[in-house]
Amino acid sequence: MRHRYIQFNGRKFKFQNDLGLSADFVDFILAYGDEALRALKQFEQDPELSDMLKELLDQGLLQKLKGRWRLTPRAINAMQRKALMEVFAQLEKGTREGHLSPERGSSGERIEGTRPFEFGDPVSEIDLSATLKNALRRQAGAEGIEGSRDRGIERRSGPGGSLTRAAKKLLPLRIREQDFELFNAESRTSCSSVLLLDMSGSMARFGRFLQAKKCAMALYALIKQQYALDTVDLVGFASGAEDIREEQLPLLMPKPVTMYDPVINLRVPIQRLDEAPQHFTNLHMGLLKAKRILARRGGDNKLIFIITDGQPTAHVRGDYVYLLYPPNEASHVATLKEALLIARSGVRICTFALTDDYWDMDWLGFVDQLGRLTRGVTFHCTSGDLTSCVMESYLSGRRKKTFIA
Repeated sequence: MRHRYIQFNGRKFKFQNDLGLSADFVDFILAYGDEALRALKQFEQDPELSDMLKELLDQGLLQKLKGRWRLTPRAINAMQRKALMEVFAQLEKGTREGHLSPERGSSGERIEGTRPFEFGDPVSEIDLSATLKNALRRQAGAEGIEGSRDRGIERRSGPGGSLTRAAKKLLPLRIREQDFELFNAESRTSCSSVLLLDMSGSMARFGRFLQAKKCAMALYALIKQQYALDTVDLVGFASGAEDIREEQLPLLMPKPVTMYDPVINLRVPIQRLDEAPQHFTNLHMGLLKAKRILARRGGDNKLIFIITDGQPTAHVRGDYVYLLYPPNEASHVATLKEALLIARSGVRICTFALTDDYWDMDWLGFVDQLGRLTRGVTFHCTSGDLTSCVMESYLSGRRKKTFIA
C-alpha cells in the first residue's frame, strides 16, 4: 500500500454519521411534513439558505419537479438510517437479536447435536459420520455380531490400520433411510407486520406524531438492513384508514381538528368519507385494512402494532362510517370485536398507548380491555419512549410468542 502525505487543511474528516442530511433539515421535514417542502420555495430567495438547497441537490437528496420540491429515495433512506441509529443508541445491551427461534430448524447456523432425517430436509446438512455409525450398528445387530455397538467396528489393527474381522463382516454397508442423521441448526423465522398509526387531531400534541414517524422509519430501516424476509406495511387511521407508502411517511401530518361541538353524531357513506371531518379515530377501519394486508403476506409470524393516544370515536357498519363524540360504546364494541377475530386467526396485536397527558384516563381502560381480549401486549408509554418500546417488542416477539393477559 502506498501513502501520500499532504498538508492538513484544518477540515474535520467526515465519518459515516456525518454524511447525508443535517439534523436540522431532518427535524424540519419531519416536524412540518409536506408544508416544509412548500416552504423551501422561500429559501431560494435567501442567499445562505439557497446554498444549502444547492448542496442538497448536488448530494441527490432533493429534486425539483414541475416547480415543487421532492425528497429523493436517497434522502428517505438517510432519514431511516438516522432514526434507526437513534433507536439503538437508547436500547439496552441485553436486547435480543430476534431472528432466531427456540425450535430447531435447518436454515440457521449449526449448533451442537444431531437429529433424525425428515422428508424435505436439505441433503447438504447430513452428518455423514453419525449416519455411518447408525448404519453399522443396525447392520451389526441384524448380523448378530458380538460387541458390535462400539467395539470391533471402529478399532483398527496393525500399522496399516486395517478393519477388524468383525467390521469386515459388515461390508458392503447398506444405508437405510432411518440411518440418516442431520446436524442441528438454529431455526429462523419471518415476520409480516402492519403498523397502525393514529393520525387523529390529538396526535399533534406533545410531539407525538413526530416520534411516531421516527418509529416507523426506524422499523423500515431495520427490516431493510437485517431482515430481508420480513415485510412491514403502514396504515394511517383517522376518520378513515389509508395505506401509507414508504416515501410518503416523512411528509405525513395529523389531521386538523375542524369541529368543536360538544356532541357529534354523524353517519357518512364510505364513498363520501373524504367530505367529512377527518380528525376522528377510526381504529376499526384500520384493523379491517390491516387484516386484508396480512392476508396477502406470507410471513411465518404476523404482527399488528397499534400506536394511538385515545379511544376510538368512529367505526364502520355496512356502507356507512359513524363519527361519534364523546366516545361511544358502539365504536368500542365494533373495534374490540374485529380485534378479537384478528387475534383468533393467529395475528399478534401489540398496542402502544401514548400517555403524555392525563386529562382523560377513561381510554386507558379501553386499551387494557383490548389487550386482555386479544391476549396481546399493551404498553403505556410516553411519545419519547415509543420507538424503544416498539423495537424491543418487534425484536423479542420474533423469538417466541409471549402473551401477557
